[in-house]
Amino acid sequence: MTSLIITCITICVLLLIGLTSGIWLAIRARNMQYWLPAYFVRKKIDETITFSPAQPRHIFIAVCDHFEPEWGNPVKSEALARIDRWCEEYPARFSQFSDSRGQVPQHTFFFPQDQYAPEYLDRLAALCKQGFGDVDVHLHHDNDTAEGLRQKMNEFRQTLFDRHGLLRKDPQTGEIVYGFIHGNWALCNSRPDRRWCGVENEIDILLETGCYADLTMPSAPSDTQTQIINSIYYAKDIPGQCKSHNQGTLASVGHSPEEDSLLMIQGPLRLDWSKRKWGFLPRIENSDLHGGRPATLNRFQHWLAADVHVTGRPDWTFIKLHTHGAKPRNIDTLLGPETEAFHAALRDEAKQHPEWKYYYVSAWEMAALIHQAEQGATAPDFEAIHAGQSHVSGVLI
Repeated sequence: MTSLIITCITICVLLLIGLTSGIWLAIRARNMQYWLPAYFVRKKIDETITFSPAQPRHIFIAVCDHFEPEWGNPVKSEALARIDRWCEEYPARFSQFSDSRGQVPQHTFFFPQDQYAPEYLDRLAALCKQGFGDVDVHLHHDNDTAEGLRQKMNEFRQTLFDRHGLLRKDPQTGEIVYGFIHGNWALCNSRPDRRWCGVENEIDILLETGCYADLTMPSAPSDTQTQIINSIYYAKDIPGQCKSHNQGTLASVGHSPEEDSLLMIQGPLRLDWSKRKWGFLPRIENSDLHGGRPATLNRFQHWLAADVHVTGRPDWTFIKLHTHGAKPRNIDTLLGPETEAFHAALRDEAKQHPEWKYYYVSAWEMAALIHQAEQGATAPDFEAIHAGQSHVSGVLI
């Protein structure tokens, strides 16, 4: 009898070890070890807060597109055709929708410096001038230097501003400013193999060349994912260290950021237990919109639950989504009936929640709203933003 008990215990222990090993391998395979600790210990929204029409929950939604018309190395005519689809179909499909302030859905095209051609940006600039979005800066580079990065950013922002009438100037300094997303997620040389960047002090160069915020994260399941998740924070260069944005100081009401720190705006990152692999492993909800994974109300609930906000202003929820909108399959989804259905469902859902106010915003508007929250605003002031009164570095003038 004793022998049988020992055998049963041994089998149970081996099964437990096998299960634990399997789970760990699954975690490692998707690089979840970088962010799961933060996911499980992160504080939830203050449950004493109640939302009502008199004290609403303000929800800001920005779609930040790693817009690469030359993805897959198409011929020039095919790359132009991709852009033309956006310019023709976006207004036709989405002009019928509007948010709580009457704004149509917004799309921010983070255009890669390394794929620049004037005919691409002329088209996008025309779309943006119609009121459907904005353009900011994307970059793919490899084995670069600080000087090389500085030159790329300075020249590209000048070209976007002078040649295409894009970007904008800081109202205090007169400097051209831009939002940034790093190609291949490799901000601050953060890949373990150190590919697709090369500049450890990238934060300093971005600040020097007029970057108002970085919007690269989340990058999961990439191994470049930071240990900070679902946050708005400020990161500083750590001399001699890669991935400086792996740590930082949370944005909060009443606190001004240090001058040598860069605003980091993260999108939602969660476990989705409703979409399980093999019946028991949760999928990753990483706020990526793509073919086969369009925006839905179910995903929207995850984005809300991620609770990305400025500390001390939990009734302002910032939902930063990302996509690669020039990939053919993604174009079909983003400019297709699935996305139309999401906007219609969101409009209908908002009618059931009078405590909600939701807003389609550009990346630049989102950064300006974050600074309004830091400065103690209790309701968003879009007029101040567009009148040039809301300074993107966080100082109200």
